[in-house]
Amino acid sequence: MLEIFKIGFIDVSFVDVVDILIIAFIAYWLYRALKDTVAVQILFGFLILIGLQFIAKAVGLKSVNWILKNITDIWLLTFIILFQPELRRLTLKITRSPLFRIFVKSKISETIDEIIEAVKEFSDKHVGALIVFVRSQNIEMTIDTGVSLNAEVSKELLLAIFNTKAPLHDGAVVIENQTIVAARCILPLSAVTKYGGKNLGTRHRAGLGLSEQTDAVILIVSEETGAISIAEGGMLTYNIEKDEIKSALKFKLSDREAPES
Repeated sequence: MLEIFKIGFIDVSFVDVVDILIIAFIAYWLYRALKDTVAVQILFGFLILIGLQFIAKAVGLKSVNWILKNITDIWLLTFIILFQPELRRLTLKITRSPLFRIFVKSKISETIDEIIEAVKEFSDKHVGALIVFVRSQNIEMTIDTGVSLNAEVSKELLLAIFNTKAPLHDGAVVIENQTIVAARCILPLSAVTKYGGKNLGTRHRAGLGLSEQTDAVILIVSEETGAISIAEGGMLTYNIEKDEIKSALKFKLSDREAPES
């Protein structure tokens, strides 16, 4: 292995440099993702323990290395248990990366197909529905108002949730990637009561209200008319034709920035 330089008794090769750079990048990325949470303090402690363990192993302190290794294992387990919400948000950031989307593209397409099939049935039967698609901004406060589900998206599940006799039919369903995170969520109402010369009902005002505050995309089905609409960026696309819903939704969920309200 090609040696680049030597620090005391430690030989540093090209592979070692690449290894250090990769670890530094991962540590920096984790810090950026967790910097606004208490978890970052625990992360710093974990990195310090790893550094001490490396030093102890390098100088041959076997007992100290063994103790530090066990403490590090316990520290990591504690971190995972205590900071599940932060790790969940971290996972979501990873799934939103372009590289990840290459591998899950077909799965996302299947998910949209399931949703569109359910929405068309809602429209035909005049069943009101509110479906929120999370994008880059955190809407944890909205999710917390509902009932946690964390279930895979399916047409049958959406039909069951929005069944007028079901306990979860009021409010909105929140979807992140291919998962129904929560149901019966309460959305903030928009102050707008008329849009394009039409009086807006509570469901449309709720969808429009959330779109004014976040970059989420909200699919709305009117109980009165069966019309299907999409709210995004404080704008409302009203009464979309059924054969255009899929292409319209895919366009709204693309990586482009939401329009300004």
